Amino acid sequence: MVQIEEIRAAFASRLKKSVAAKGIEQWGAGARLSEIAKVTPKAASKWLNGEAMPGPAKMKAIAEALDVKIEWLQYGSGDEPGPSGVRKANEPASADTLSAADLVLEMLEKHGKGLPKEVRQRIASASNEPTNNVITVDFSRPGQVGDEVWIAHYDVRAAMGSGQIPHEYPEMLQDIRVSPKHLRDLGLTFKEHFHLKMITGWGQSMAPTIKDRDPLLVDITIREFTGDGIYLFSHDDMLYVKRLQKKGKDRFKMISDNKHHDPEDIRVDDTHILARVLYVWNGKPV
Repeated sequence: MVQIEEIRAAFASRLKKSVAAKGIEQWGAGARLSEIAKVTPKAASKWLNGEAMPGPAKMKAIAEALDVKIEWLQYGSGDEPGPSGVRKANEPASADTLSAADLVLEMLEKHGKGLPKEVRQRIASASNEPTNNVITVDFSRPGQVGDEVWIAHYDVRAAMGSGQIPHEYPEMLQDIRVSPKHLRDLGLTFKEHFHLKMITGWGQSMAPTIKDRDPLLVDITIREFTGDGIYLFSHDDMLYVKRLQKKGKDRFKMISDNKHHDPEDIRVDDTHILARVLYVWNGKPV
């Protein structure tokens, strides 16, 4: 199995080739990429160093700005940038873009020779089907026509015990497809679906409400205390998912649902609320 480090390193190599083919000096590559993708130079340097990869929208923006085909930049499929490999500015991006099945089949032809041909065909065919949810649950079933939306799922591990050091540039995992109407039917309150994101809870201190590695649906527009509830917040440079209650003017009571963990008083000034947890991806509103 190809390790994530190898995938990132291969992407970084292609990104550097694309930057060089565009005539961008190596010393200015990070700054130029940060302008293209609208991220910080530090985030762009992580791409160049093979420490992370951009999400779909940023990947597309980078490919277009560097005049390379996105399937080559992301997967290594097709020609390298150069006199014959660079896409001309006026050439439609979709002129000879391969389908997902074509890309998978091409990779299988190169690296999956040990598999029977019919197996390779089935894998390629499956890649052409609509993307399914990361977690299979009842409420992710299709809603009304035109009602389904995608919610980004980020690898932000919020500890429900002693806290985790937050990732500065979280990676995006596979998106979740849901129906906003169905979410509201479940009793969730939110203004716009694009305010919702998915994160992952780690640890057992919020059990039985939230179990270890349960995906959590959060509203990222809630950045201050809006009443008793479960929040994603940072405290002393650590990331938590806990219940918060106001205790006087300058303190929160940080509460774990697991009765083996005692409540703790923390200062409001030292607590930075990042989102409010609306739903646990195991069927539990909070």
